[in-house]
Amino acid sequence: MKRIVLIDGEHYPDVTRWAIQKLGNVCCAVFLGGTEKIGSLRALEDRIGVPLYHSPNYLDALKRAILENDVEEVVDLSDEPVLTYEDRFRIASLCMLFGVTYRGADFMFTPKPLKKTKKPSISIIGTGKRVGKTAVSGFVARTLKEVARPVIVTMGRGGPEEPELIDGEKIEITPQFLIKVAEEGKHAASDHFEDALTSRVTTIGCRRCGGGMAGFPFFDVVDKGVEIAENLPHDLIILEGSGATFPAYRADAYILIIGGRQKTDFLRGYFGPFRIALADLIIVTMSDEISPEKRKEIRKIVEEINPKADLHFTAFCPRPLGNISGKRLGLIMTSQSALPKAKEQLEKLGAEVVATSGNLSNRPKLRADLENFSGIDAVAVELKAAAVDVVTKWALERGIEVIYLDNEPVNIDGKGLRKSVLELGKRVLGRRA
Repeated sequence: MKRIVLIDGEHYPDVTRWAIQKLGNVCCAVFLGGTEKIGSLRALEDRIGVPLYHSPNYLDALKRAILENDVEEVVDLSDEPVLTYEDRFRIASLCMLFGVTYRGADFMFTPKPLKKTKKPSISIIGTGKRVGKTAVSGFVARTLKEVARPVIVTMGRGGPEEPELIDGEKIEITPQFLIKVAEEGKHAASDHFEDALTSRVTTIGCRRCGGGMAGFPFFDVVDKGVEIAENLPHDLIILEGSGATFPAYRADAYILIIGGRQKTDFLRGYFGPFRIALADLIIVTMSDEISPEKRKEIRKIVEEINPKADLHFTAFCPRPLGNISGKRLGLIMTSQSALPKAKEQLEKLGAEVVATSGNLSNRPKLRADLENFSGIDAVAVELKAAAVDVVTKWALERGIEVIYLDNEPVNIDGKGLRKSVLELGKRVLGRRA
């Protein structure tokens, strides 16, 4: 196994050379800093016995060392105070990006091998749960239908054990259809049902369990789902992540979804830089719920890590998948904070929202809320969490219409997300052609 070692000037060069010899197969070293126990860098290189990379920015030096040497592992022989915990996560993010193991005295970060799809692919990944990834995936799929025939492969915590194909181009996904699915013991509000409903594209639902710090699943059946997608007549595969987890594939392009309300520490630290570095297009959702100062901070973080990424600040606009004009609605969503804006938007479309609940992901509270819903003609509900087994079932038993609700990302920064998605799709298709 060919290795790079990370070293500092807080160790005597003879000690560093001793450690390099004990490791074996070390092709070069990257100097991280520290001056207490060394002289010049040229003298240090002579004494440790391997080529030395260095730069004012140690990440630049490490990146150059990885690119110029066919290595499998980066071994950290440094120590505090040269490196902080934050520094080590930055190094881990860079190693993960290049598929190289990062190992220290008592830790190891091992990337999963990233497979390649036979067809052009775009991976849609997120920095966490409840950032609107499925809503964005639906928007992306609807948009790309103008230039391609996409198929979405999802990986949900409630997904099926064997991949399940939903022909959203042909099947009418009604409340009654979803109730039947739920009665068969399936999670009828799983992502592949939502995507098929909101985008009218073919979707393949897969199961996953567990998620690592960098975003790879512990177990999943995505490979089987991708195999099905590759045998369909569709010409573009959209790989949709789940929460902060995403399929272990080297896609032709990546779209990253950042939730505006997330802590910026999760973007600049831990494995946030890894996700940001992957992205061709970055969409910050719920940007209308954060201050201009925080938007500026997010922009700065993105530009420092990946200045080439196309960054968009967006807000979600509710899009009912049915006629709501003149109807008295009960509005049900996963987020309490999103209710006032959604209520305002639906009333602009001619509805009267007379009852609301933001407890779609909390079944006991949701059932209590429904007991207080009265005098409504229909429920408008996102297809998530308990939307089918609780809300849809409750409504149909009472003869109340069910109208599913999509959330569409809309720019608040003057840019054109739809145009950027189309351009990205064309580039991906063009590269493979």
